[in-house]
Amino acid sequence: MKKLAKPLGSIQPEYDYVIIGSGYGGSISASRMARAGQSVCLFEKGKEFLPGEFPDTLLGASKEMNFIKGKSTSLEKNGLYEFTMGNGINVFKGCGLGGTSLVNANVSIKPEKRVMQDEMWPLPIRQDLASFEEGVDRAWDMLKPNPYPENKNGYPVLKKTEAMRKSADYMSAHFGLLDINVNFENKTNHAGVEQPKCTNCGDCVTGCNVGAKNTTAMNYLPDAFNHGADIFTSINVRYVKKFKSYWQVYYHPIGIGRDNFDAPLLFVRAKNVVLSAGSLGSTEILFRSVKKGLKVSDRLGMRFTGNGDVLGFGYNNDERINGIGLGNKGTDQIANVGPCITSIIDLRERKDLSSGMTLEEGTVPGPIRSLMPKALIAFSRLVGKDTDRGFKDYFKEKLRELRSLFLGAFHGAVAHTQIYLVMTHDDGNGVMKMDDEGKLNLNWEGVGKQEIFKKVSGEMFSATQALGGTKIPNPTWNNLMNYDLVTVHPLGGCGMGDSVDSGVVDHKGQVYSGESDTALHDGLYVLDGAIIPRPVGTNPLLTISALTERSCKLIAEEKGYDMNYDFVAPSKPVGNQITGTGVQFTETMKGFIGIGEKGDFEKGFAKGKIDNTTFEFTLTIQTEDIDAFITNEKHAGKMVGSMSAPAICKEAISAYNGDFNLFIQDEGDSERKRMNYTAELISPEGDNFYFEGFKDIHNDNVVDAWKDTTTLFITLYEGNSPAGNIVGKGKLVIKVSDLLKQLRTVKAMHPKTKEEGRKAISSFGKFFAGNVFETYFKP
Repeated sequence: MKKLAKPLGSIQPEYDYVIIGSGYGGSISASRMARAGQSVCLFEKGKEFLPGEFPDTLLGASKEMNFIKGKSTSLEKNGLYEFTMGNGINVFKGCGLGGTSLVNANVSIKPEKRVMQDEMWPLPIRQDLASFEEGVDRAWDMLKPNPYPENKNGYPVLKKTEAMRKSADYMSAHFGLLDINVNFENKTNHAGVEQPKCTNCGDCVTGCNVGAKNTTAMNYLPDAFNHGADIFTSINVRYVKKFKSYWQVYYHPIGIGRDNFDAPLLFVRAKNVVLSAGSLGSTEILFRSVKKGLKVSDRLGMRFTGNGDVLGFGYNNDERINGIGLGNKGTDQIANVGPCITSIIDLRERKDLSSGMTLEEGTVPGPIRSLMPKALIAFSRLVGKDTDRGFKDYFKEKLRELRSLFLGAFHGAVAHTQIYLVMTHDDGNGVMKMDDEGKLNLNWEGVGKQEIFKKVSGEMFSATQALGGTKIPNPTWNNLMNYDLVTVHPLGGCGMGDSVDSGVVDHKGQVYSGESDTALHDGLYVLDGAIIPRPVGTNPLLTISALTERSCKLIAEEKGYDMNYDFVAPSKPVGNQITGTGVQFTETMKGFIGIGEKGDFEKGFAKGKIDNTTFEFTLTIQTEDIDAFITNEKHAGKMVGSMSAPAICKEAISAYNGDFNLFIQDEGDSERKRMNYTAELISPEGDNFYFEGFKDIHNDNVVDAWKDTTTLFITLYEGNSPAGNIVGKGKLVIKVSDLLKQLRTVKAMHPKTKEEGRKAISSFGKFFAGNVFETYFKP
């Protein structure tokens, strides 16, 4: 499978739609708007992972864990597993191309009808539930959920599923196999992606290294790519601003070194913006946007819910469970663990909707299995409650614990442990606020003390009692920890409502402007779990997907787009062809530009110095294949970044479609070489400029390699080409302190191994040094 994300230098200055986030809401929006013929740019904060690249060891997983108190102001934090600690409730979510679909349990299940009929939903949804059902069908066609195929095609009946059947029978409750977004046959899917079948490794929630999991990276995102969407990763969007008839989306590219120089944010223009960064992310972006002058509903940050999530364990049962993922012990053979979740004890059909719940079994992913023997013993002693008694049972339980301690998680007590994920209905009164330091704080003190969670604890005890084990609740759900909860399904914060007084967005996700009860921001939408106004009582991915499908159809109809839902097999493999290892670095240069000077660089520099018309840039230069870069006589790379010229624009200007040429032959002088810089510029004030710069590399009988390689002669034009009027000329230089920072930004791009990365950087260094030697020191 090829990567879908394009290099940073491919970002264009303007799009019809900029979509922020690539979970269910963002991926669906990108697919549908691209299918409607719109130019689409999708920004994802996380990285792109192909099957085989997800962590499969504890060390590898620990490197991808990102712990945040509140919501960090850091621009650079970027782990696949993101833990946000709040007051009363904590959140786990995924951060990568595909969003939380990369690390969820794949369950596609519709909410109970009474949930969608609740008055918390806007009237247009309640009065037209057929449009929601149509959205369900559209999502179903793309995600392809199906039940685990027991006793079919070599797939065994799973021990954990059999244990759930036994628990359901004991509880006199409904048992069922769930529809899960997992592929159980080798095939090329409807989006043109080759997918192998599931191997039952159990590592769904640390990332599927097989490629069988139907994440959005396997369907909606390739579909968006096939229809022309530009996809970019490691892009941290901070806020949006409205300017005239379009939006400005301000962002920070992660991991390219701009933070070393305290460089300003970049921005792109968009006719429409879709926030799909998740409950926390979309809410945070809107809060930051409010600080920049955007008017929204006072309900922003309200009605946060953890979807009634409760994690628990039925520890050391008499029944073997095999609920431990294989991690780095996985093979291409069908194992006995199974997908993360396969079955449900459905307790939703109760007279009181808020008392209903779903119990699902799960697996502990292989990369963290080594932590489980000691952790579960400790938790069982601190907060566990044994469901059976007797000396014989006690002796067997102790023996199983010893086997786990000495032989590992695949043996003994841990191998006899059922993992439960329960979802129910909390009161949805969590609150998110942004403090003066720019951190998003999650506050819901005492949520775990709600009566419903005592009922959940009772049902979990009954399920465990059927298996003769020890019930362990969520380890933080105890008096010492003030009954804190952990949710993997954060919802709300930008809830739907019929007016600005009851919601942040309307029924199709369009943001209220606050100018009147129903006035809306033209072209600004939130489409993800943030818009759901209440818990749904079960896994929410299908609800989020259906609502997004519904909204995309309504938006297309409203704007007159022709939406095509047909599948056409791509003519070539999906993704970008990567031919080699590239190199990138980030450079800052500073100097002066003489406004009005049209002929002489030195005069422009002198005039700029007198007038104090400073000019500086921070540009990232990338070459996708270092070997091709060196062998091609143009030695061309791509360039993107920002420029600052206060005399022209008070705020930083963003540079796009930049080209860089290193040590190319001067056409008029065989003794000279040049480094060329060109880029299109857009300013926050709505103006377009064109930048042209060059370094003059020649030996004039003085050892001046330093001066020549660190001095750039610049020209600025009006418009987006050198055909425009000249704004001014000048000169920039690199300071020693900035050069030292620049050296820290040199890194290899998409190397297959560390050795390939080192070789690429070495090749670039030798090419640079060789040209300097040839010009200045070779006889």
